[in-house]
Amino acid sequence: MHTLILDDHFYIGKVLSSLKPLSFLSKLTIFTFAISTLPVIFIGSFSYLTSSREIQKNVNQSKMELISQINSNVERKLTTVNQTLNQVVNSSVLKKALDSPLNENDFILYNDLRNEIRNMQSYDTKLEDVILLNKQQNWMIKNSGLYRLDEYKDHKQLSNLLNTSDNTSWVLNPSAWFYSEESVNAAKCNYSISLIKKLPTSKLHKYGLALANIPACSLQDVINSDTQPLDNIIVIDENNRILLHPDLALIGMPVEASGFSEVSLISDDAKPSGQFKTQINKKENSITYLRSQLNGWVYLSATSMESLTKESNKIGFYTVMICMLMLLFSILLAWAGSRRMYTPIERLLNLMGQRKTDLRSKRTNEFQMIGEHMHHLFQSKSQLEKEIRQHITQVRTFSLSQAFHGNYKKRELLENLEQFGYRTQIEEWKTMAVLTLSIDFSDDTDYEKKDLNLLLFAAHNMIEELVCPENRLAPVIMDQVIVTLIGSTDGEPDSFRKSLYSLTEELQQEINKCLKLEVSIGLSLPFQSFHKIPTAYREGLEALKYRIKLGKGVIIQYENINSGNHYLNLNYPSHKENDLMDAIKLAETEKAKELVSLLFASIFAQELTPQEYQIPLTRLLNNLLIMMQESGISLNQIYHANGSLYEELLDLHTVTEIEDWFWSVVIYPMIKIFNSRQNAQYHNISEKIIDLVQHDYDTDLTLEECASRLHYNANYISSIFRKETGYYFSEFLTMYRFKMAKKWLAESDMPVKDIAAKLRYNNSQNFIRSFRKQEGMTPGQYRENNGNSRHKPKMDESAEG
Repeated sequence: MHTLILDDHFYIGKVLSSLKPLSFLSKLTIFTFAISTLPVIFIGSFSYLTSSREIQKNVNQSKMELISQINSNVERKLTTVNQTLNQVVNSSVLKKALDSPLNENDFILYNDLRNEIRNMQSYDTKLEDVILLNKQQNWMIKNSGLYRLDEYKDHKQLSNLLNTSDNTSWVLNPSAWFYSEESVNAAKCNYSISLIKKLPTSKLHKYGLALANIPACSLQDVINSDTQPLDNIIVIDENNRILLHPDLALIGMPVEASGFSEVSLISDDAKPSGQFKTQINKKENSITYLRSQLNGWVYLSATSMESLTKESNKIGFYTVMICMLMLLFSILLAWAGSRRMYTPIERLLNLMGQRKTDLRSKRTNEFQMIGEHMHHLFQSKSQLEKEIRQHITQVRTFSLSQAFHGNYKKRELLENLEQFGYRTQIEEWKTMAVLTLSIDFSDDTDYEKKDLNLLLFAAHNMIEELVCPENRLAPVIMDQVIVTLIGSTDGEPDSFRKSLYSLTEELQQEINKCLKLEVSIGLSLPFQSFHKIPTAYREGLEALKYRIKLGKGVIIQYENINSGNHYLNLNYPSHKENDLMDAIKLAETEKAKELVSLLFASIFAQELTPQEYQIPLTRLLNNLLIMMQESGISLNQIYHANGSLYEELLDLHTVTEIEDWFWSVVIYPMIKIFNSRQNAQYHNISEKIIDLVQHDYDTDLTLEECASRLHYNANYISSIFRKETGYYFSEFLTMYRFKMAKKWLAESDMPVKDIAAKLRYNNSQNFIRSFRKQEGMTPGQYRENNGNSRHKPKMDESAEG
């Protein structure tokens, strides 16, 4: 390292020696030029800045008026929504519904609630959806219907809104929360601004919510169409998230995502409005902002400084041209005057026998500058060495943390320890144990929770001072626990345990004496190989957990917890198991097959004994059987033998046999049952819809009405009907109506006008046009071709003409 720094010094000195220093003549010329040009630059800059400032002042005033108008428009809309929602939450219908479980027998009450919600939604308020949620009675109502709350996909996110601090608040939420049960494109905007009111309003215990959702994109409508295109109108909420932005993709993101770098300037609630300059996407902008007194939103108008100074650039151009001419004249004058003033110095140098070339080579006039540079260089050297030591400490801490977490292979672990100077410990240590230390806070301590990091740092330093470096690795702080590896050249476990326990008692006493704190220490079982560090670390953490029983300020040895047996590290892939369960329920055969392979790869990737592999395999089988039972599937439906599934599993000996057995005996039979259930459910729904069409085709039958009668979501039954019949609901209804029309035309003398009215057409002409488009002929021609034209009314002939 020192050799490298000396080489750098030599290289820098060589570069400096190659530079040509400025002579007194050059310095004098530059100084004279600077003196003569300062007034020119000052006058030009003053005129340019003054004009720019005035232009900016006028523009900022207009921007403040603009965002004030936008603020007024938005607050008027929000106030309207708040008032209408207050009417709903204080209505007798909602108060009655809050105490009701709202099932299919409460249709009248549900219909009244739907009417209350519909009355709120108007074009002026831009309300997209109004949601009523009752966590106590487990129901949720929105535009698309009534749901059981715990069956709704995003019910946890919606329920968490009960944790908002205020009973009434405006919150930005993802729109996907409110369209979980509908089509993917149901939400017109990725984010919605939700007015949240906790229910019931008259009670302290809140177990319900009323949410009025306004698409965040609709705020764009309140910006005047004559707003200058160079302006960016941005609205952010009290959490600095974007509510309105010209780029709709940024809505819902932190304001920093738009390139805004000075969030702190608008975070001061004491300044409701103002202007300042900042950079947005590395471009200078003038920001005008106004904080809403209604909900704390901040309205921003960002205008580029380039557009603000567009007019002043003309003044700047002429100023620059004049200044350039004056500067050229100043250069000529400075050069001529400096030559004349330098003549005595040149004569003096000649008398001394020194030439300007000799002065340059010897750098006589630059010694002070070189001395200053060398001084700075040595300071930089000290700073560099200090930073290198800090970085080495940080890298060592990170590497030790990775070792405790088991992220290194055996060879990598030893190489890293040697790299950080622990070669002696690797060669000489015969017995080791991991020590974990945690600080115990109590009511009588003078410290607060916020002081925890400082206290951990202090305890960390005390461990480094009290424990000899030859007997430990460097302590590291992980998850508010100080962890270190203690080692000894003594190969006798009992002797090592005694010395380790004495050391921990000394640590406890010294920390308590110096910091007035109680600490608990967990000790792993002694071990002899460095690759067991991760297991010992888990044992130390496991020992600390027993503070729940033993209290604070204790020393806990893992051998007293686990009967002297080492911690068994089993990482069960629960998330892969959950994905497999979902694929089985959805009858996705290919996906389930893939997940089975991934799950078994994760299980058998662990280094366990054959007996220990039985634990995760039995757990998987048990969870599958629990899911099967909860889904109403009996064991006889998938397993027809007289023996036990668990016994069959324990008789298998290879990974391939076990994976094939799980798939063929348990998983695939369950998928077939779920698949048949889905097909039966779909077919039953389609038959009911067809039956409704056949009985009520002559009424104003709609898909929504069918969904209401069958107690399903409209989008859900639409997709099922399309999948089963190949037609959309409207197509099928039209086809059946034309079928009945042709039957009446062929078998009866019913006038075309009556047939059109019976099939719910507004007038006969619309029916005739539709019939001609469908059949290629008019109803009268169809009647004539099918032999029933004897009694055709004249009214029909005139109508078709």
